[in-house]
Amino acid sequence: MERSLVLIKPDAVERNLIGSIIQVYEDSGLKVIDIRIEQITEEFAKLHYKEHEGKSFFESLIKYITRSPLVAMVLEGENAIEVIRHVNGATDPNKAEEGTIRRLFALNKSENSVHASDSIESAKREINIWFPNL
Repeated sequence: MERSLVLIKPDAVERNLIGSIIQVYEDSGLKVIDIRIEQITEEFAKLHYKEHEGKSFFESLIKYITRSPLVAMVLEGENAIEVIRHVNGATDPNKAEEGTIRRLFALNKSENSVHASDSIESAKREINIWFPNL
């Protein structure tokens, strides 16, 4: 069984989509192992998105992810990382497949409703940051 970090980002939380998004993951055979809602600090956001530091979109990403509460959760399942990335869909909702979270709920490429770890290594690092007791 694999685990992955998933964030339901501020744009989706602001629009009351938490339950709808979790339902898509659960319908895909994934299980919520831990979950919490919080508003993160700029410092915490920079730690999470450390690999993007120095990129042109970094500051706007930090501003966006810290603007209001988000949901952080750990999902578990067979090939969880691959399943989650497929269920999320392409970063650009206009390129995402029908039925994916981003096609259903994202506002645009920047406000794309969800984040998920992109590899086993990233999942371990991100889960350790957000849920160090798991």
